[in-house]
Amino acid sequence: MVHTNYLMVVDIFFKVKYAFSKFKFNGKKKKNLDLIESYGKVKKGSFDFEYIERYFRKKDNTNAYQVLSDKTCNDLDFDELFMFLDRTTSRVGQQYLYNSLRVIKIKEEEIRQNEVLIEELFRNSKLRISTQKRLKKLNRKDAYYITTLFQEKHLNPPKWLFVIKLLSLASLLSLILGFFNPVFFIVLFGVFCANFVIHYWNKNSLIQYVNSIPQLLILNNVASHLFANSSFKKLDPHLLTSIQLIKKIKNRMSFFQLEAKLQGEIEIIGWFVFEIFKIMFLLEPLLLFSVLKKLNTRRNDIERVYKFVGHIDMLISIVSLRNGLKTYCLPVINNENKIIADQISHPLIFNCSTNSIRMFEKSVLLTGSNMSGKTSFIRAIGLNVITGLTINTCFAKSMTFPLLKIFSAIRISDDLMNNKSYYFEEVLTIKEMLEEGVSSVNNLFLLDELFKGTNTVERISASKSVLSALAKNNNKILVATHDIELADMLSNEYDLYHFSETVNEKTVGFDYKLKEGKLKNRNAIRILEMNEYPKEVVKEAMEIAKELDKTYLVENINKGNT
Repeated sequence: MVHTNYLMVVDIFFKVKYAFSKFKFNGKKKKNLDLIESYGKVKKGSFDFEYIERYFRKKDNTNAYQVLSDKTCNDLDFDELFMFLDRTTSRVGQQYLYNSLRVIKIKEEEIRQNEVLIEELFRNSKLRISTQKRLKKLNRKDAYYITTLFQEKHLNPPKWLFVIKLLSLASLLSLILGFFNPVFFIVLFGVFCANFVIHYWNKNSLIQYVNSIPQLLILNNVASHLFANSSFKKLDPHLLTSIQLIKKIKNRMSFFQLEAKLQGEIEIIGWFVFEIFKIMFLLEPLLLFSVLKKLNTRRNDIERVYKFVGHIDMLISIVSLRNGLKTYCLPVINNENKIIADQISHPLIFNCSTNSIRMFEKSVLLTGSNMSGKTSFIRAIGLNVITGLTINTCFAKSMTFPLLKIFSAIRISDDLMNNKSYYFEEVLTIKEMLEEGVSSVNNLFLLDELFKGTNTVERISASKSVLSALAKNNNKILVATHDIELADMLSNEYDLYHFSETVNEKTVGFDYKLKEGKLKNRNAIRILEMNEYPKEVVKEAMEIAKELDKTYLVENINKGNT
């Protein structure tokens, strides 16, 4: 009978063991399937840019070739671009990718090294998936806080830290002596009450580190495993020194990892016992300020490890992005002052019509009606230059351009908080461009409808003079306008292109194709008629347009223009 019961117990044990191993196997299998299925696809879920931008906002990028301004990013829908490009696995990689897209820095050797690794990750799916499984350990929101450990000022210990040490020692002595004389247990209770107050006062200090310190341990562990790969090691051959220096304070930091784990798993009893233990000996403030003192001397090492892991995640993201694209190219960046784009598209427009353009000696002035594609084309050029300079990827069949700084004046609004009108805000933006335009570097200026906030005569006059000034010093300008007059005035300095629409009896059709020359057909009034505006309104508008055209023609003839 005993033997039978024993066999039943053994049988149950192996069944449970088998079920558990099967559960673990299925869990791993599911993780692999998730990574395989997400490969090449746009990331799902929300994007919290307050946290994604943290590393970028506090990083010193003064040595960069250019840091894209918030104004330019807003004009070019940068956040939407980032959400499309981001295929990272970890929060660290996400922050690193965001910074890399906002900061233009040209390092040819780094680009070549990146492409070698990208090619290896593309061919070796086993390496890619195993790396992503490591990176997934840094996918919790808490990982966003790692940057605070090397970018923000740490808490200084209070001047009365020695009191905390004395109280901790008093607790220990009272506990030991209490077993010999019960009176000391009363002393222990009194000390415990004082420690209780100090412990929960310190909780406010601890809360910002209970998230970041445990994630630093995970980061260092992930970096250690990735560094073992000979291909990744080339990114930073001397990283091992930083990994080992962080490991030296691992034991002290593990205390905070245990704290986070107990809270995360809601193990009430274990948490309560642990909390009593910490209060009694004031472990949190003692260990916190000890750890912060060590971390303060390891800022460069922490950032170095952070960048190593983030860089690898960014490369996998680029591999995934390229795999999901029908057409992409590696840009040719040279010293020739020309922009050549073959079948370029806007990355954020689904089934976007492609266009080709060649900008050599002159810049480009675009005419066309609303919704015909002018502004989208300008944004497409700007976005492709940005992705070409940062992640070495363009959404075109081929693209060639020089090293450029990018500035824009596309989406301008009133600054009511500072009592600035639309026109005044635009004036300041264009002034900054004029100041940048006289520098020795090549600039790309993207403009849409200059000086919309003023009257026609002054708008055309100011636009002409500004565009002539910007076209000097080897700058490249793409400008869109409704003012046909500008096309005539700037024909010697700008190549003229246009987008047009086809107006039928009841519909307006757009082909979104770039065409040479200025726009000749004007359909704005015809569209009013198509939408059943009162006949007298349409008739009067047409008559006035004809008179204005005659006046403009006579003035040009008198000036000797044909």
